[in-house]
Amino acid sequence: MTGIYFSGTGNSRYAAECFCRDFDKDSKVLSIEDPAAVSEIKSSDLLVFAYPVQFSTVPKILRDFITNNSELWMNKKVFIIATMGLFSGDGSGILGRLLHSYGAEVIGGLHLKMPDSIGDEKALKRPLEMNRELVRSSESKIKESVELLKEGKPPKEGLGPFYRMAGFFGQRLYFGHKTKQYSSKLKINAENCVGCGLCVKLCPMNNITVVEGKAVPSDQCTMCYRCINKCPKQAVTLLGKQVVEQSVIEKYV
Repeated sequence: MTGIYFSGTGNSRYAAECFCRDFDKDSKVLSIEDPAAVSEIKSSDLLVFAYPVQFSTVPKILRDFITNNSELWMNKKVFIIATMGLFSGDGSGILGRLLHSYGAEVIGGLHLKMPDSIGDEKALKRPLEMNRELVRSSESKIKESVELLKEGKPPKEGLGPFYRMAGFFGQRLYFGHKTKQYSSKLKINAENCVGCGLCVKLCPMNNITVVEGKAVPSDQCTMCYRCINKCPKQAVTLLGKQVVEQSVIEKYV
């Protein structure tokens, strides 16, 4: 087994690490941004794919990784973990259908409610202990799912027509367009920015540069929320107007 993930604030990374550790402590777990990921995928017959759902669909960076490496997925068995702040409908299913179109066999799916990563919106903010309980519940759910997979009865959350309808009518119909292209909506408050360059290092899209001591965004944001949740001056926003809470997995485990 090999774990592959894309993660913004660490939820999906943590889920992939827990799942693979419980299944086989010697399993490798890699980000799609890791140069070694492609070779590990080639050498593994069973993949665990974890990612954060965005508006009940797949982040643009992950969709591009799948399509740009379309030859990798033929005859691979894939178990998909979708992490979310509240609801996705068919989070594992929408990625599963994309992988299936390139020859993968999707053997199961798991949906995990995790601490919300959208740091500049109040809607899904929860108390610290509630977020910690979400993580503990996800850890238990992962253990149960690993045992079911070992027994040959993997869970199939997010797979099938009912889940697909829930995902489409629940969010994708209204908001799915937001992930079809990279976003140009990232904003950096020049008054707060101190030009430390942390956002530049964190960005998976090389979407931010420092110009004359200030961070400047471009139009290739994949909405992972890394920079927003880790900027020491809370100078970065995307969907909202100000940072409400900076959320990273390390706060909750």
